[in-house]
Amino acid sequence: MTFDQLNLLPLILKAVHEEGYEKPTPIQAQAIPELLKGKDLLGCAQTGTGKTAAFAIPILQILTNAEKEVGRKKIKSLILTPTRELAIQIDESFKAYGRHLKLVSTVIFGGVPQGAQTQALQRGTDILIATPGRLLDLIQQGFVKLSDLRIFVLDEADRMLDMGFVHDVKKVIALLPAKRQSLFFSATMPGEIQTLANTILTQPVMVEVTPFRPLLKN
Repeated sequence: MTFDQLNLLPLILKAVHEEGYEKPTPIQAQAIPELLKGKDLLGCAQTGTGKTAAFAIPILQILTNAEKEVGRKKIKSLILTPTRELAIQIDESFKAYGRHLKLVSTVIFGGVPQGAQTQALQRGTDILIATPGRLLDLIQQGFVKLSDLRIFVLDEADRMLDMGFVHDVKKVIALLPAKRQSLFFSATMPGEIQTLANTILTQPVMVEVTPFRPLLKN
């Protein structure tokens, strides 16, 4: 299979080709068609499987197809991730695959002054990539409103658990609109993570992949 067979919008396909991608990884090939149908997804996948593109590409397509907005942009997709490094990487992916689109992505995380982040939020954004603590801070201060959210992604759920963020994640989930598309990614599925997935997802498609490891040559 190639990306040309995934029914992507021409401007997204152009960006994907510019990134040098021709064939989707297994998780991309399995997830993208299901997500474009609006289904929830439970992905058991580690970093290195291509999972960021597996959710970023369909989110960009869904939001572009629904784009009718005039005035300041509202948050329509939230990606919750455990670390600032991951948040920055995910934002870079959205900017790369969406470079020919009118959608705006913004990244927020703790450990730095919030000024530049709140200014970006006030300008308006379609896609917000966030770590849990800073997100809750900015929701409390009134800078983030999630009432227009359509797609929620919880990335690296097991790392959220290991880092002690599950309580914050549950607080965020309680603030989301009930009607939404939800994506849940975790490298492992301990009991608490499985329970969390069950509370977030509705009849999800299950995708399970292992990281791609090229064969070593002698």
